[in-house]
Amino acid sequence: MDEDLERALALSLQESQTNGSSSRAISISDSEDDDDDRFQSELQRAIEASKAEASRSTMQSAHNSEHPSQSSRSTPAASFLSERAQMERERLERLKRVRGQDADDRGHSPPPAKRQHVSSSEIHANGRANNVASASSSSVFPGSLASSRAASAARPPVPTSEQMFWDGELRPTANKHSEPRQDGKPTFRLTEVLGLKSDISFAIIASYSTSVSWIYEFFAPSTPVIIVAQPDQSGQPTMRNILPNWVMTVPFLRSGRGCQHMKFMLIFYKTGRLRVVISTANLVDYDWRDIENAVWLQDLPLRSAPIPHDPKVVDDFPSIMQNVLRAVNVRPALANMLANDHPNLPLQTISHLRTKWDWSKVKVKLVPSIAGKHEGWPNVILTGHTRLMKAVRDMGLRTGKGQAAKDLVIECQGSSIGTYSTQWINEFYWSARGESAEDWLDEPKTKRAKLPLPPVKVVFPSLKTVRDSVLDEPGGGTMFCRTNQWEASKFPRELFHDSNSSGGRVLMHTKMIIATYRSKKSIFGTDNQSKGKGKELSDSETEPESDDIEIQNEPIGWAYVGSHNFTPSAWGTLSSSGFNPVLNVVNYELGIIFPLYNAKDVERVSCFKRPARKYVSGQDRPWIQEESQVLRQR
Repeated sequence: MDEDLERALALSLQESQTNGSSSRAISISDSEDDDDDRFQSELQRAIEASKAEASRSTMQSAHNSEHPSQSSRSTPAASFLSERAQMERERLERLKRVRGQDADDRGHSPPPAKRQHVSSSEIHANGRANNVASASSSSVFPGSLASSRAASAARPPVPTSEQMFWDGELRPTANKHSEPRQDGKPTFRLTEVLGLKSDISFAIIASYSTSVSWIYEFFAPSTPVIIVAQPDQSGQPTMRNILPNWVMTVPFLRSGRGCQHMKFMLIFYKTGRLRVVISTANLVDYDWRDIENAVWLQDLPLRSAPIPHDPKVVDDFPSIMQNVLRAVNVRPALANMLANDHPNLPLQTISHLRTKWDWSKVKVKLVPSIAGKHEGWPNVILTGHTRLMKAVRDMGLRTGKGQAAKDLVIECQGSSIGTYSTQWINEFYWSARGESAEDWLDEPKTKRAKLPLPPVKVVFPSLKTVRDSVLDEPGGGTMFCRTNQWEASKFPRELFHDSNSSGGRVLMHTKMIIATYRSKKSIFGTDNQSKGKGKELSDSETEPESDDIEIQNEPIGWAYVGSHNFTPSAWGTLSSSGFNPVLNVVNYELGIIFPLYNAKDVERVSCFKRPARKYVSGQDRPWIQEESQVLRQR
């Protein structure tokens, strides 16, 4: 008898004994399927069961000659066995992929975990999709081929709230006004981001606008939570207990000016897992129901043993996250909890964040803005648009300078418009190219002020788009542009493009930058970029590329997602000299940046319809709340 067929029979018997139960996650037991004694015993019982099935099929066939309408209820034994063998072959192939085996069914790799959760669609940090199919096999003992297929089709997927995202995942938030989404993209609900409340042991969450009574319902009353919020007008850092097991902390803001605008979560689970969440949504019901936002999250396992603390490491994801926690005043809140009712928190000190959890699979770069004055290169490159510059350089995505420089087009989508000058837009664009601000600052200020506008698109909803949205003008309360900004004589109105969600007729609170290289054209109409092998740029400061890297494997740009709007308050403003730069930042902001490898990556990541429609001069006007008669009457 064929080995696969024998395995199929044994599997069928096992499944019949489980009475049709199925697992929603991949379950891999410690014991192997080929335990000889048990296998032979169960095989014999399975053969007897299959003979009985064949006998019943024969009798049923005779009965069906008198009752043709019932013939579909049974399937000949040979067809059943063939189907079971094929299913078993597929199951074995799936297990090989899950276990990393590529030799034989017995394998020589370390045994996998007993239970694994696999996402149905995961976006790697490098922007490429990694669609992983569920490896759970059918546990329905079919009476026919048709019923087997029906049972397989009806098998429920693993709920998102129970999935793990070990490689990271970026999704728009679900919206009740655009379900299902027109673009078919999967979404996150807040319950799915947090997971089961009974599984959470501790959480640190941050938001600009917060409804404490609303977010409180998403946690068990006994779960300790630190919430980072917006300071009052004094701008002084404070910390206080607001509910049983809840501590609210706020950071310092100079003269009370600016915003604690970060939206992030660190969710610690009782299993030891840590989930890192970077979002564009505030912790209010409106942001998770009526407008569109975006969420990136990634799950991290505990290290087998903590690594030593290294104070010299300041530029990787966890060390930057630790710096963020210190900046937004989490340290005293954590000390308060540890000293009082919660001495056994999974995070005992902020530095444990890097030493206790394994961050090796996190490939995105973290980009914070820390409110305040930052002086000198070591401090300047850790925050604001100069941190963005450093991240672009670290990803090898510098455009270079001079004739060999790549053209970069950036599309800046957001919900708030800043007071723009040509100089600041060029300053930001310089960092977006990955080029050092040293050269920028050494140019005379008068020369910088006279530069033409770079290829930047400001993506913001027009008045028409807001009126055409599901909620009409009353739904535009979180989109900000002022009349005096728009009508200023030197305001760059020619950069504005309409913002339309690819998910439906809803407004977006998402903040996103899509940066893509634009091919240069020669006088002969062909691309100047080489075809085939990558060539290094002529600029001596541009890092050379390897000769054996094919162009199709190189990124075509990058994307940013986070709390930063395209404003000087969010990204900062440079001054002083290239020798000793100063960056002034008004807000606390946080986001991620990652490479884009092809047009599909861009389509998958972009929250807005591309190409964005350019405003028509004299016809289009941005949505401006103060000009809305509807809002004034409310």
